[in-house]
Amino acid sequence: MRSIFWKISLRSDKEKVYQMISTDLGREKFLCEKSVQYDGQIRLSFPNRVSYTCKYFREEENVSFILDYFNSEVVFKLKENSDGSTDLYLENTQVPSDEYDEVNAGWVSVLMNLKAVVDHNVDLRNHDGSKTWDQGYADN
Repeated sequence: MRSIFWKISLRSDKEKVYQMISTDLGREKFLCEKSVQYDGQIRLSFPNRVSYTCKYFREEENVSFILDYFNSEVVFKLKENSDGSTDLYLENTQVPSDEYDEVNAGWVSVLMNLKAVVDHNVDLRNHDGSKTWDQGYADN
C-alpha cells in the first residue's frame, strides 16, 4: 500500500472550496457525474458507468473532508491564506501499489478540474461515456 500527497493553490476562499468538495452539487461540478449523499454515505457515479458508495465520511466544516474512496482513505484539508485564497491538501492513503500510478495521475486530473471550476467556473471534463479515463482520456 502507498500514499499520494498533492497540494493545489486556489484563488477562491475556503468556504467556496469547502462547498465544492462537501456537497452533491459541488462534487458533480468537478469529480463525478452524479453524487447522492444519504445516511452517512455518498454514492458517486462516473461517466464510464462505474459507481462507488463511499462507506463513511467525516468533516470539519471549512477545514477538512474525509471519505472512503475506492477502498482507500482520502483527506481534503483546507488552509486559508492571508489574501483570502485557499491551499487544498489532498492525502490518499492505502492505495494498492499496483494502482498507484493511475490513481496518482487521476488525482492531478481531478484537482486541476477542481481549480478550473472553483476559480474560473469552467468544467474541463468532456462528459462523454465513450471517452473516459479507461480509453486514455485525461478530460473524462
